[in-house]
Amino acid sequence: MKRRTMLAGAAAFIAAGCSKIAGTGPGERLLAAAESWNEATHKALRGDALAPEYSKADISPDFRGNGTREIDEPAYKAQLANGFPDWELTITGLVEEPMALKMENIRKLPQRTQITRHDCVEGWSAIGEWTGPQLGLLLEAAQLKPEAKYIVFHCADTLGGSKYYESIDLDDAFHPQTIIAHMLNGEPIPEKNGAPLRLRVERQLGYKHAKYLTGIEAVASLDDIGEGKGGYWEDRYDYQWYAGI
Repeated sequence: MKRRTMLAGAAAFIAAGCSKIAGTGPGERLLAAAESWNEATHKALRGDALAPEYSKADISPDFRGNGTREIDEPAYKAQLANGFPDWELTITGLVEEPMALKMENIRKLPQRTQITRHDCVEGWSAIGEWTGPQLGLLLEAAQLKPEAKYIVFHCADTLGGSKYYESIDLDDAFHPQTIIAHMLNGEPIPEKNGAPLRLRVERQLGYKHAKYLTGIEAVASLDDIGEGKGGYWEDRYDYQWYAGI
C-alpha cells in the first residue's frame, strides 16, 4: 500500500447527520444500505483528496468545546495541572508490536501541522491549527496484522454513563491529515477541546474526532465494540458511522 510505504521510514523512528429509521428488519437493512452508499460515494468522489486547509488569518478567535468539556476526576485533574507527564496512549489489538506512548514520546515524533475547519453535526464550524503525529505513523510502527480492518479510539471522558469511543477504517486512518493532535493554535490542547490528545480525522464530522484519547485498538470487526455500530453516537442515536463531509 503506497501510503504505508511512505510512512515506513518515519515508523522506524519510533522502533453526517442523524439518520432515524424504524427498527424493523427492512428498515435496518435500508439504513445499512444507505450508509454503505454514502461511504462508497464519498470515497469514489474524493479518492485520497485532502480536506481544505486555511491560513492563520482564518483561525477562529475561539474554538468552542462540545460534548464533554471537563473531566471531573482527581487523577485527570492532577495530570492536567502538571502537563500530563504520566499520560499514556496505548496501541493494542491486532498489532505485532503493542505500545504505550507517553506525551514526551509523542512530542518527539515527526509532527504535522494543519489549519482545518471543524464541522459539527449541530451546525456550527470553527477553524483551528492542529499539531501532532500522523496516525498512520503510529500504526506503521505498531505493525498492523493483516486481519485488521478498523481502528477504534478509547477515551477518558464519560458521557451519559459510558466511556466515549469511536472508530474509522484504514483508509481514513492512513490519510495524511489524520493525526493524533496534542496542540491547538500553537498551545497544548485545552481541557474543553480534549486535552491532552484528540483525533483529527479532517474529512469527517466533529463527533468522529474523539477527545481525551487513552487508547488506539486495531480490530477486524466492530461487532464487539459498544453495541456494534462503531461509536458512541452511532450506538445510541443512529448517527451514521461514516460521517464524510
